[in-house]
Amino acid sequence: MTINVSEEEAELRLDKLLALRFPEYSRQYFQSLIRDKLVLVNGSLVKKAAKLEIGDEIEIEFAVTPEISLEPENIELDILFEDDDLIAVNKPAGMVVHPAVGNWSGTFVNALIYHCKNLPTAGTLRPGIVHRLDKETSGVLIAAKNKRAQQLMVEKFANRQIEKVYLAICIGNPGNRVIEGNIGRHPVRRKEMAILEGKGRAARTRCESLGHTDILSLVRLFPETGRTHQLRVHLKGAGTPILGDRIYGSSPINTKLGANRQMLHAYSLRFEHPLRKEEIELKAPIPQDMEKFIKQVTNHAPFSSES
Repeated sequence: MTINVSEEEAELRLDKLLALRFPEYSRQYFQSLIRDKLVLVNGSLVKKAAKLEIGDEIEIEFAVTPEISLEPENIELDILFEDDDLIAVNKPAGMVVHPAVGNWSGTFVNALIYHCKNLPTAGTLRPGIVHRLDKETSGVLIAAKNKRAQQLMVEKFANRQIEKVYLAICIGNPGNRVIEGNIGRHPVRRKEMAILEGKGRAARTRCESLGHTDILSLVRLFPETGRTHQLRVHLKGAGTPILGDRIYGSSPINTKLGANRQMLHAYSLRFEHPLRKEEIELKAPIPQDMEKFIKQVTNHAPFSSES
């Protein structure tokens, strides 16, 4: 994985920056990667205490370290598509995508390496992973079954060659609009993201309101960029946070309405198969906990996400 140092991250130590950028891993974990020459800055090896500058390019190989074992686990997967190169599943809310601090087992990766017996796993914590969904977000999740497919799919996501559609239940109604705002680390709460004026990375989300009540709305979202927590942060910035979001949402309303997780669902992905060159469109059925709120918003009328 390659990242670039933002303005607010300049002058941080390398190990501290990585721990802040990837809070699911410990600082000690990144020190181990740096020691094992698995982190490069502008193509060169540096020490853990190296101070960084704006725009520096950091290459990271997320590897299995001696204190971490990556074990296959027989976890049921709701498979939407599978061939020799790719597998796509309907990820349930609550499943973590890859092992990290506090979640070394029960992840999608643990299930993936059990299901895909020949998946190359040597030295990496993210075998086959080409993108990710937050733990509480449900929906379409793709992985690659070989290194060539993984490389090509990562490039497609990076180059915005994959059409992504999400559904969300929002508190309030953002309407039909485009939400823009640079996203970067929150200046105080470093594990959170925020819209930053003149800092961070450009982000753009197209939003369509599909129905609403006085309190909630059903929204279709088209993220045109892929920043961390983008949809959640943009909707918070619009004054219409996602229902159930424990970080960016409204705790009183979440509790009042009984929303136990963020009502965000990765509904569909469309892309050209990286090797077969045919169009693939994948859709994940909407989970029951979200259907309950959709029925409230659409007044019990039949709902089609294609409408």
